[in-house]
Order: sequence, then structure tokens, then C-alpha cells
Amino acid sequence: MMTGAKRKRSVVWRKIQAIRFEDIKLWCMRRLPFLRWMPAYNWKENLIPDTVSGVMLAIQQVTQGLAFAVLSSVHPVFGLYGSFFPVIIYATFGMGHHVATGTFALTSLISANAVERLVPSVRTNFTTNNNSGPLGLSEFEMQRIGVAAAVSFLGGIIQVAMFMLQLGSATFLLTEPVISAMTTGAATHVVTSQVKYLLGMKMPYISGPLGFFHIYAYIFENIRSVQLEALLLSLLSIVVLVLVKELNEKFKRNIKVVLPIDLVLIIATSVACYYADMEYIYGLEVVGHIPEGLPSPKPPPMNVLPEVVTEAFGVALVGYVASLALAKASAQKFKYTVDDNQEFLAHGLSNVIPSFFFCIPSAAAMGRTALLYSTGAKTQVACLVSCVLILVVIYAIGPMLYWLPMCVLASIIIVGLKGMLMQFRDLKKYWNMDKIDWSIWISTYVFTICFAANVGLLYGVVCTIVIVIFRFPRAKTLSLKNVKEVEYKYKTEDNCESLKQVKIVSVNNPLVFLNAKKFHTDLIKIIQKDSTSSQACEDVNKCEQNTLLCSFPNGSCHGESLQTCHSERRVLIVDCSGLDFFDYTGVSVLLQLTDYLVSVKLNIFKERIKNNLMQNVA
Repeated sequence: MMTGAKRKRSVVWRKIQAIRFEDIKLWCMRRLPFLRWMPAYNWKENLIPDTVSGVMLAIQQVTQGLAFAVLSSVHPVFGLYGSFFPVIIYATFGMGHHVATGTFALTSLISANAVERLVPSVRTNFTTNNNSGPLGLSEFEMQRIGVAAAVSFLGGIIQVAMFMLQLGSATFLLTEPVISAMTTGAATHVVTSQVKYLLGMKMPYISGPLGFFHIYAYIFENIRSVQLEALLLSLLSIVVLVLVKELNEKFKRNIKVVLPIDLVLIIATSVACYYADMEYIYGLEVVGHIPEGLPSPKPPPMNVLPEVVTEAFGVALVGYVASLALAKASAQKFKYTVDDNQEFLAHGLSNVIPSFFFCIPSAAAMGRTALLYSTGAKTQVACLVSCVLILVVIYAIGPMLYWLPMCVLASIIIVGLKGMLMQFRDLKKYWNMDKIDWSIWISTYVFTICFAANVGLLYGVVCTIVIVIFRFPRAKTLSLKNVKEVEYKYKTEDNCESLKQVKIVSVNNPLVFLNAKKFHTDLIKIIQKDSTSSQACEDVNKCEQNTLLCSFPNGSCHGESLQTCHSERRVLIVDCSGLDFFDYTGVSVLLQLTDYLVSVKLNIFKERIKNNLMQNVA
């Protein structure tokens, strides 16, 4: 007789033998998205726009890499590595065609907490050329990047674990008001952390609860220590950056290539600082020694992992949330799909693998992704092109950045966060659509400012869930049958050759973030199923059910069978009589559906909407 162990091995062996080549191929296609788009890449149409976008992206990657490394309290050169390795990993595993991953302000700020706590600052500049450690850097600087790499490694492990647990489906809890408030609050923290460089002040690292207010209290107490030269150069840099970027945006349709003002500013200020000897005459803080070449792989220090758990969770959640929002926005804009779970894997590996090459935590950035939009990028080839140019910088141009003033880097960081800071304008639309969403935005922002981005994110999610739980008892209808599809087909009187389809979908539940995604998916399936049908006229009456979290099949109805006709018009009527209230996510879904239906030439009418909801969905 077979023992239990032998029987188990036999079952496993049979399962292994049952695996077919097609199964392995499908798995690889699903987990390695580049295998789908790379063979179908249109070299003739896409290579030129991707190359142009890659060149522009490389310029921004270099400037932001240097700046965000400083924000992470490590040597600037590690930002260049962080702009190279994660990009390659995401291009392999990621699904966002226009997502530009790399160094990110919010994750850099979170990792800086661990760096400053475990390796306290003994000096605030990078100008000392100490060749005692690897890469020609001091032991102090290597200890700091070791902590940042450990945060990146553990954060990536957490993201991969979330992928394995299939937690991507839980992202519906992250509503747009919460994400907007959290990222805006974190951007405000980043701006605050750069004030000391803008003013040329020497100040200790301040963090923790209410640290935001303690920083400004310290600045006002020591206002006389402001370095006038650094302040003037910072103001000049900000004015030039904002002015040129606005002009680029205004005239982008009339010019083929926008002016890379970040690069021009870096070159101009570095040359001016060198010839005017500003470091020694005025005491202006500069970047300092930049090592050449790529580092040899080395595992991050595992002994510090238990001490960076909090920051690792912050990096994993905040980085993923911000990146997923950009991926979904690009997918919606360019009509493709993004798998939430696959993005967990892509960003997790983009943090784990680069951590062996002294990289700080990475994520997608709004500014870089917007740049790919505006320059006409088609695929991730644009990001790979930027990697080639970044490699040139690392091996040839990096040492020339010695004289780059730190206040200029701080100015680049602040201007680069303009998109996030402008999210304050969202308050008006939240106020018009749902006062409660407006309140959630305000309170989440305050929590983020007073504590940290991960605390604000957690508060926003919990607050949203609690409020929705208390709002649902107000609904008049909580029937399980909250999406019901009925289809009618009839010939119009004036033209017997045209067939008019009318499909009625009744919504009998509140439409909020809990069920909005399911509602969107079900309705799209109904429409796509109808669009792909080979018969223009058929006897049909089907019911689709949708509850807050799951769907229930139901019975069937009857319709009138007609002969096939030459032309067909389709109309969708959304019966909103049972829609008692919705939040911003619900409104967004209705508007997205409207845009989609217009694009597929299907008329939509939203009927019997309550007066107090009419203005938001009209």
C-alpha cells in the first residue's frame, strides 16, 4: 500500500505532468505583459514618438532622480540608479503603457524618516570627496543608502505578498477623494522638507506627529540665518521653471519639441556656480562628488528590516495607490485595461530587485506620466529609451554635476509637485457633488499634514467606510435586484428598414465606491455582449443583478422576435428612480459610462433622477 507521503508525491507529480505548454504560455503572457505588446510593436509608427518622449523623459528622470535622492536623505547619485533599474523592471511586468516609474517624492519622504532615525545626520552636504567606502563614497553615506534600500526591499516584499494574496481587488476602498487628499497632503510635506534648501538654512531633521508645524516654528525662530544668495537663486529658479513650463504647455501644439528647462537650468546654474566659485565665496551648498558607473549588486542590510517595517508599509501602500491611480487614468484615456493585482507584482519587483543596486523606493510620478502624454508616447519603449540615456549620464556626465546648487534641486522638486498641489481645486467639485466627500477630503488632508501619508490614507479609508455604513439606512430601496436589464426591439413607423433597440437598466441602490466598480463592469459587459452579437434581431430578455459586493442570477422575460433589418439604432435608458444618493466615485462612474457609450455610438438617457442629484450627472 502507498503511504500518505508517497500518495501526496504521486498527486503532485500527476499535476506537474498535466501542465501543458499552452498553460505555461498563457501564464507567461499574463504575468509578463511585454510579451503581448512587444511582438505587436509598430516600429514604423511608434518608434519616433517613443524616442522623442524617451529623450524628454530622461531629462526629467535625471533631475528628479537627483532631487528625490536628496529628499530621501541619501547621496544624489543613488537617485540616478533609482531612475534606471526600476524602469526596466516595470516595463517588463507592468501593464500601464504610459506609466513612468522611478524615484517618487512621497516614497522618498517616507524612507527619509527611517534613514534619519537610524543613521542621524552628521553633516548636511555631499561635497566631501571621501573615497574610504564603495563607489568612492564615505561609510556614512553607504549606511544611509543601506537603510533606504532596506525600506525599498521590504516595501517590495509587502507588495509582492499582496499580489499573492490577490488584494488588488480591495482597491475599490481607495476612493478618489481619499487618494487626492493623501497625495496633496504628502506633497505639502515634501515642499516643507525643501524649505531649508530654498532658504540656505542649516537645520536638524524634524519628523513625527505635528512635525510639519515644528519645522515652520524652527524656521521663524531662526529666520536671521537665511542665506540671501540661496534665497535669491531659489526664487529665480522657481520663476524661470514656472514661466517656461507654462509657455511650453500653452504653445505645445505649435512647437514640436518643448524646451527642457530643467536641464537648461541645471547646466546654467552649475556653470555659474563653478566660475563664480559660489561654494566657497558665498557658502552655497552644492551636490558634490558623483561616482561614475553602475554599482555591483549587494543585498540590503537585513538586520535593519525589523526597524523599518512602518516605513516599508508606508512605501508599499502610498507608492502603489499613487501608481495605480496613474495607471488607471492612462488606461481609461488610451482605451486599454490594467490588472490591479499585476500592478502589485510589477511595483513590488520594481522595489525588491533594484534594492540590490542601492536604489531608493520607487513608484510612478504624475509629472513624468503627464510628460509621456504630452509628448505622444505610445508604449513603454519610451521608458526604455530614457534608460539608455540615463546610462550615458551615469557613466559620462554625472561627475560634471558636482557644482549643481542644492537650492536649485529643491526648486525643481517644488515646481515638479505643481500637479499634486493643484488638486486643491478638486474641493470645488467635491462640494458640488457630495458634501460628505468634501469633508472626507479635508479631514484626510489634515490627518496627512499632522501625522504622515500612510496615516492619512488609513484614516481616509476607515472614515469613508464608516460614513457609507451610516448612509445606507437612508436608502429607500435595498433590493438585491439593483441592476435590471430589459431589452425591447421594434420597427419605427416612418422607416421599416430601421430597427431601434431600447435597453432599460434600472438602478435601485445607492451608487457609491463600494458598488460603483461592479456596476461599471456589469453594464459594460451588457453593452459589449450586445455589440458583439452576430444577429441584429433576436428574441431576448435577460436580467442582470448587482448588489453592493456580489451578483445574483435571476429569471428571464419575454421579447418580440423580428426579422433582420438593414440598419440599427441602439438606445440605453438608465432608470435612476431608485438612486437615492451617490458619492464622487459613483458620479465618476456614470460620467465614464456616458463617455464610453458616446464613443461606441450608443445613445444614453438618464431618466427619473431626483432633483437634488440632477446637477451632478446632467
